[in-house]
Amino acid sequence: MQYDPVKRSLGNVFNKTPWLRKLFYKLLDILLLRAWYIKREIKNIYKSNRKANVSVLDAGSGFGQYSFFVSSYLKNANVLGVDVKEEQIQDCNKFFTKINRNNRVKFEYADLTKFVNEDKFDLVLSVDVMEHILEDELVFSNICKSLHIGGTLLISTPSDQGGSDVHGEDEHSFIDEHVRDGYNIDDIEHKLLKAGFSKVEKHYSYGTPGSIAWLLSMKWPIQMINFSKLMFILLIPYYLTTFPYAFLLDWIDTITSHKKGTGLIVKAIK
Repeated sequence: MQYDPVKRSLGNVFNKTPWLRKLFYKLLDILLLRAWYIKREIKNIYKSNRKANVSVLDAGSGFGQYSFFVSSYLKNANVLGVDVKEEQIQDCNKFFTKINRNNRVKFEYADLTKFVNEDKFDLVLSVDVMEHILEDELVFSNICKSLHIGGTLLISTPSDQGGSDVHGEDEHSFIDEHVRDGYNIDDIEHKLLKAGFSKVEKHYSYGTPGSIAWLLSMKWPIQMINFSKLMFILLIPYYLTTFPYAFLLDWIDTITSHKKGTGLIVKAIK
């Protein structure tokens, strides 16, 4: 199943004007449960110090959704977004220039297996990135070197409990670009400690409520669009019908502890 072409098509639709781009970010924030978890973690870290002069690395910045949130929530944050997709780097720089935020939010090409900026950042975001990178231990080490002492790495990634919609050895990831189907919750902690982090906190996301919501809000609509681009016209009535249920399920997921889940939220401190 091709996930990126669908995202790219939607991005092109919402990239006509800055206000449409902001609407796109808002829709992603609402529909993607991982965004709920990551935003909550950022708010917990900086809730008493929103004016902090912090340096943030958005490692695998994509459309710039999380760079936009961080630079909106933390008014004095300087954000560097890096990605291997040149067209997205150019697109993000263009958008953040249009909204007059390019003085503190910049994007550049970088391969995370080679990127090291020693003792530079207070916060690093890695949102659904590590499942795309084979040399994960090298990236963890590079990020650790790039953080200040006491700095934090926030990770959202699929787990091995059905992450990437894989539930058996004979199944394949729903998203073709993944190089691993998910992390074992203890293995990722071991890798982070080995990379130099002093403390790791982790928990499952996308428990039963979140997994059902993901089917409603992401998998089934993407399957519809992959079947035929004409299905775009059905998205509005589809979401009008299913969104209230998906929203409620996502909310339940965030207030519930999960013994297992298809996603992981990991916070590693240097």
